[in-house]
Amino acid sequence: MTIPQSKQNEKRIFSGIQPTGNLHLGNYLGAIKNWVKLQEDFSSIFSIVDLHAITVPQEPLQLRASIHEVTAAIIASGIDINKSILFNQSSVKEHSELAWIFNCVCRIGWLNRMTQFKEKAGKNRENATVGLYSYPVLMAADILLYKATHVPVGDDQKQHIELARDIASSFNNMFTLDNENNFFSLPEPQIFGPATRVMSLRDGTKKMSKSDPSDASRINLTDTKEEISSKIKKAKTDPNPLPETVDELKKRPEAFNLLNIYSSLSNQTLDKTVENFVGKGFSHFKPKLIELAVENLNPISSEMRYLLKDTKAIDKILKTGEIKARQIAEPVLQDVKSLVGLIN
Repeated sequence: MTIPQSKQNEKRIFSGIQPTGNLHLGNYLGAIKNWVKLQEDFSSIFSIVDLHAITVPQEPLQLRASIHEVTAAIIASGIDINKSILFNQSSVKEHSELAWIFNCVCRIGWLNRMTQFKEKAGKNRENATVGLYSYPVLMAADILLYKATHVPVGDDQKQHIELARDIASSFNNMFTLDNENNFFSLPEPQIFGPATRVMSLRDGTKKMSKSDPSDASRINLTDTKEEISSKIKKAKTDPNPLPETVDELKKRPEAFNLLNIYSSLSNQTLDKTVENFVGKGFSHFKPKLIELAVENLNPISSEMRYLLKDTKAIDKILKTGEIKARQIAEPVLQDVKSLVGLIN
């Protein structure tokens, strides 16, 4: 039985993003910008995870449009489809098949500890779908199907990587006879720099979100220069000048968020940003942030608009990625089924 890796001891990442429309600055700084860097050093597999998206109700036509939009955003941001694999999750059936096998490995107690389900289901948990409850198992299948060694995630997703490790360990104990050559290795989370968690422009204590009813709370990747400028000008702040230290800044959530965004867009530390703007007011800082945000984001939004003029071309890109993804996924699933005792 072969444990597939394209190169001996190869470092491979898998990461996905949901196609729920309105991709924003938080998605870019927290995920896509890091993907662009990682593809230089890792064998990289990126997926538009549409099966995760339908754990909550989606309007079908809008979902299809969002898949195209997210694909365009990823390419426009700098993912090289000749270096990295980019595909739509539901087109690779092995994800769902492996998820079912993992459902028969994962323990209910493990899922009961998942904090994101509690947050998303809220008080009305009895009406939440089974998919919303068990989607961390599908996430584990997404990762382990490609024998990913590393998974770039935000802090809020780290618990899901721990679950993937638990499932991998449990599977190995149940079905791998040679303890020195476990079938699944344990993936490592990669949590990046200062802007892994970008907050709302209207409330620095809440994460920037696609679902926030206020469009002014986020900078969308499709926003024009004028919209970016207007949103930053209106972003909530406080009347005090910018402080001398990061510790002081942490007591001021809106100020912290804006300087955090500046740091990530300028590829410098938060300490350096604080040093550059110490004692300045927001009337001085915001124009600098607007200039930097427009410089970084306007080329992406322009390229997205160009790509979205030809959705058939986007479909061809996803189809090519699907073929490449299945070349890795299919033999892994075949080996898993053999280990479990299923007939291929």
